[in-house]
Amino acid sequence: MTVSNSGRDKNTHRVSPSQRSLAARIGAYHLHASYDSRQITAAARKAFMNRFEIEVDPRKELPEAERLRRAEAARKAYFTRLAYQSAKARAGRSSGKDVGCD
Repeated sequence: MTVSNSGRDKNTHRVSPSQRSLAARIGAYHLHASYDSRQITAAARKAFMNRFEIEVDPRKELPEAERLRRAEAARKAYFTRLAYQSAKARAGRSSGKDVGCD
């Protein structure tokens, strides 16, 4: 990644990974200081949650209440599976074994 010198000349300098990381962190802090974090991520959270509704009822044939109940169960299964895989990986690392995910 190169950063121009404000357009004054054609010389550019390289930005180190740590400088790029700090610049990104400053930007993120500024963004979250200026706006509500829940607002910023609302569309992404909605799309993520819709994924479970589509998974359990792709043709939208179920009544909405049942679809939402099943989507919530699918969401819980998803996060429980992630927790299981994380615990399994941590246990494998602490014992020195190479552990793969199921």
